[in-house]
Order: sequence, then C-alpha cells, then structure tokens
Amino acid sequence: MRSKLFVPGARPELFDKALAGAADALSFDLEDAVAEDRKSAARIAVAAFLGSQAAAASRKLMIVRVNAPDSPHFAADLAAVARDGVALINLPKIESAAALGEAVAAIERAEAGNGATRPIQLLVNIETPRALANAAQIAAAHPRVAGLQLGLADLFEAPGIARYEPANVHAAMFAMRLAAAAAGVFALDSAYADLHDEAGYLAEARMARRLGFLGKTCLHPRQVALANTAFAPTSDELDAARRIVAAAAAAPDGGRGVFVVDGRMIDLPFLKRAQALLAAAERH
Repeated sequence: MRSKLFVPGARPELFDKALAGAADALSFDLEDAVAEDRKSAARIAVAAFLGSQAAAASRKLMIVRVNAPDSPHFAADLAAVARDGVALINLPKIESAAALGEAVAAIERAEAGNGATRPIQLLVNIETPRALANAAQIAAAHPRVAGLQLGLADLFEAPGIARYEPANVHAAMFAMRLAAAAAGVFALDSAYADLHDEAGYLAEARMARRLGFLGKTCLHPRQVALANTAFAPTSDELDAARRIVAAAAAAPDGGRGVFVVDGRMIDLPFLKRAQALLAAAERH
C-alpha cells in the first residue's frame, strides 16, 4: 500500500474516478470530510459503491474511515459498511487498548448483523499525544489490528508543535514506527495538507520510507504519483533482495539460520523483508 487516497464519502461523483486512478488503496471518509447533515447520505453512498461489481472486481484495497467510536454516528457507520468487500476499517480517536477493544466488539456485532463472512481488519489512527504514548499497546490489543496510521495535524495542533518542521515529524514517525514494529503491524504515514508543495510531500514520504513505513496518505489524486514514487523499491534494492532469497534457498537449512550475502550476515528477519519487498514489487 504505497498510496492511500482519501475519497470524501459525500462526493459519490468522485468514486469511479478514484477507482480508475493509480492509488493502491482507497479510503472512503465518513468522518472529517463529511458535514453533519450529510453523514447519512454519505454512508449510504459509500456502502452502495463498495457493494458494486466494479468495487468487487478491483484489486485496490478498500478502506472506510468511520466516525469516532464515541460519536453518535459510529453505530450507523458500522451497520452500513461492516460488510464483505471492506478490507480495513480506519478507526479514529482511539487512545487506549481498552477503547480499541470496545470498538472491536461493536464491529463484531455489526458484522454478525450484516452476515459478513470474514473479519475486517483495522487501521488505527494515532493522532493524539495519549494515543502515541499508548501506541504499542493499542497495536497489540487485538489480532484485527493490521496497522497504525499517523495523524500529524491532530497530533501537533493541540500542543502547538510545528507540523512541517522535519525534526518534529521525524520524532513522531520514529515513535509510532517502533510501536508498530513491537506489535508486528505496518505503519502508514500521515496526510500532507499543502497540495501545492510537491517537494515537501516527497521529502516527507521518503523520510517515512527510510523509517520502514508501508506508504503515505494522499489527500488529492495529484499526490498519488508522489507516494508511489517514494515507496517504490529501487532496482538495487530488488537485486539485493533477489540475492538474499536465492542464497537462502541454497543454504543447507533453507535460510532459517544465518548466512552471508555480499559480505553481510543475513538472518531470518532480513530474509522476510527481502521476500516481502519482492512480493510487493510483483503486485505493482
């Protein structure tokens, strides 16, 4: 998931365009992008589109950002979208493992009511100082958690931290990435609100990639190509990964122990990363 494009739930005229675009994942937003008086219409439109043949036939990852669990819209959102065809529910405003557990219970009830045949995984927003402090516990709180998503605007706004200062961004990225790594889930980078600052977006995306993030959020289709470029593996990286996989296959123990590639000691975590890199490159 190099690129995740936000699609406002109240703008169904954009759904087909987003589906035809180059983003790896589409995140249909029922929260911030939808005014209070349009919440009901938005969830109906999103549910209808995700249940369409076109959506089912797409290889894109389908995500829905629902309203916060303590909002009056959460239960109705789940009733509409907790169905087969949704790969991830993006949960905002989660600050503790206990809150995550309560949200999962609500999702399970909605899935049962909708006759869903497989559990929907979760992409949990880390967007407050308390959430960042508890990120490792949140990530490990339930097997449904597939990844953490950084929300820098909300995280930095209340304490008055400069959003576009690279040192500040790196500190938050690093903390959340380690929390995700501790729980064995992926990390997804934040949105970048200045749509005209392509250089800034690309620099932030490349920083995220160096920290091991899976991809970056896109607020506009023009940012998709930037994310795809930043998170695309280089030819040198792919060649190195192929050598690691080949050396593991030739090793007497199949790469389960330690072996040497290009003068470097390689063990199982390096092998798994090489395999994941090659698998991702095949998909794209």
